[in-house]
Amino acid sequence: MKKSYFSIAFFVAGILIFTGSGFTQDETPGKNEFQTVPLQSQITHVQPMTGIVLWEQLNKKDTDAIQMEYSYMRYNDVVKEKGVFDWTVVEQKLNSAASRSHQSILRFWDTYPGRESSVPDYIKALPDYKNIVAKSENRDTGFPDWSHPEYQRFFLEFYQKFAEKYDHDPRLAFLETGFGLWSEYHIYDPEEIPGKNFPGLDFQAKYFRHLDTLFQETPWMISQDAHPEARSPFAGQPDLLNIKFGIFDDSFHLAWKPGYNYEGWEFFGLKRYEESPAGGEILFPNQERSDYVDSNWTKESRRFGITFMICEQWLRWITIDRLRQHSMDCGYKFKVTDFKTSDNSAIVTVQNTGVAPIYYDAFVTVNGVRSTESLKYLQAGESRLFHVQAGGKNPKLTIECDRLVPGQKIEYDADIK
Repeated sequence: MKKSYFSIAFFVAGILIFTGSGFTQDETPGKNEFQTVPLQSQITHVQPMTGIVLWEQLNKKDTDAIQMEYSYMRYNDVVKEKGVFDWTVVEQKLNSAASRSHQSILRFWDTYPGRESSVPDYIKALPDYKNIVAKSENRDTGFPDWSHPEYQRFFLEFYQKFAEKYDHDPRLAFLETGFGLWSEYHIYDPEEIPGKNFPGLDFQAKYFRHLDTLFQETPWMISQDAHPEARSPFAGQPDLLNIKFGIFDDSFHLAWKPGYNYEGWEFFGLKRYEESPAGGEILFPNQERSDYVDSNWTKESRRFGITFMICEQWLRWITIDRLRQHSMDCGYKFKVTDFKTSDNSAIVTVQNTGVAPIYYDAFVTVNGVRSTESLKYLQAGESRLFHVQAGGKNPKLTIECDRLVPGQKIEYDADIK
């Protein structure tokens, strides 16, 4: 009997010692050790939500050298009666791009040289609305009456309704917004008069705070032309700079040297791209401009953290393969530098070798199981370690994102042996 009691006591003590060592039944030594998984992969396509952008109406837009298409939009195509929103024209643009496995960048304008303003007709018909027509680029141009309270009210309502419908829509990559000619945040001809043909500073501040509450997922952007103190409220209300919005520059190549454009980027913060996208447009009137941009593109896209650039004319001067390469020089680019698995979990290290972060949630995924932490805002040159509750001997690693349209895929580089 004494021997039996001794044996039982020894057995119980052994269990307590084993448990105290930190091992559980599923974590016995040798059973769940992490082993390096060989992995070979290469990025061969432009990554979603990055790259050179072509206009939606161009014939050459049906190519995998781009991932996004750009469209101007008019307010009066959506609203003709007060409180009635018909999004058919927006749906057509988004569906058209998505049919080519592309996403869209949209910008609504109310002023365009040589055209009537896109202020809804019901507002223009109000007896106290002032229909402003003046020369811009030597053409009769309609300007909105920014003194009118109904137009101001409508403007805020429009973006509220837009955000309610499209903030979580994968067909929409980014939204550009602003005032003045082409919504580029300036009127160089005729005179820019805040509160008349251009919104006053108080309304602008109200508008930006409004957008900050509306868009929870879709990044929105304004032009670097918003930097002059007399034109916008940012200098007078510097807390507005804390709002998360991106910057676009429709003469981006001019920012490569000291001057007005560079001052705009500097004013809003040269590191703003770490949380919000940087983009814009470059026009190509001749071979000289093309060669200049072509030779400097890789360096400058990295310096400014460029995610996208509209370059609808560039194909006059360079090949589609060259365009594809420039497109791949934009935005994020992921590299898996370490991949280890056990029987039921994985540890993955990912580096961003691109020039900017991704601005949407994307997840390291093993055998269909996603990591809890996202790749969102992983900065250029930085690495992040991810834990995934899936493993095994032949694991499949992918990067999954819910903000993609059919046909899009986030690729990664890897050379793990």
